[in-house]
Amino acid sequence: MRTFVIGDIHGGLKAVPQVLKKAQITPNDTLIFLGDYVDGWSESAQVIDFLIELNKKNQCIFIKGNHDLWCEDWLRTGEGEAIWLAHGGEETKKSYESYSEEQKQKHLVFFQQMKPYYIDDKNRLFIHAGFTSMHGVEKETFKLNYHFDRTLWETALATDKNLSKKSELYPERFKHYSEIYIGHTPTIRYNSSTPINALNLWNIDTGAAFTGYLTIMDIDSKKFWQSDQVKTLYANEKGRN
Repeated sequence: MRTFVIGDIHGGLKAVPQVLKKAQITPNDTLIFLGDYVDGWSESAQVIDFLIELNKKNQCIFIKGNHDLWCEDWLRTGEGEAIWLAHGGEETKKSYESYSEEQKQKHLVFFQQMKPYYIDDKNRLFIHAGFTSMHGVEKETFKLNYHFDRTLWETALATDKNLSKKSELYPERFKHYSEIYIGHTPTIRYNSSTPINALNLWNIDTGAAFTGYLTIMDIDSKKFWQSDQVKTLYANEKGRN
């Protein structure tokens, strides 16, 4: 059995079966999704449908991203935050136009069941954004950091890659886990269309919402596969560009 991690999808449904096919996923494989399933391309609601069905075939773990948090709030209340609407929420609302209230409630339950983070039996942490507590993710005071924090990623990038984990200068947050996998901040902002490794952290968000690709990675071998450039799959749309 293999375990794979998948980056931010942002409504780009066409990219999902592409990466699953390229990685030759079987029902024996575990799939860990890092969040932000919605907001961007035109098929956000359809992404959720696909993932609900996929969960019946594979062991799937769904982490909740900040965009999922916003969409969940809209499905629950019928009111979307202005920041959500400005960052892909309008496209998500349009994708739900043909959905009944019953279908929307089914999706709401799916969002509510997503995990804030996941730690596997090899002490690998999977989280959408990050955390700030020096005592580890479980001790985080501000739970919204799971979905919004960027300081974990920024600290990993800024730390000397040659620094020993035993050094007193090595950031405490990274000592708690054998590896950390995140999404949230597209690697294309750092001139990379592939996953970036910094310290023991891997960023798997390769910019599917913008001009990049959707990525799936085997967490043991570190081999990864990517979809076509997602904007080419939705040639008549802007996504979040």
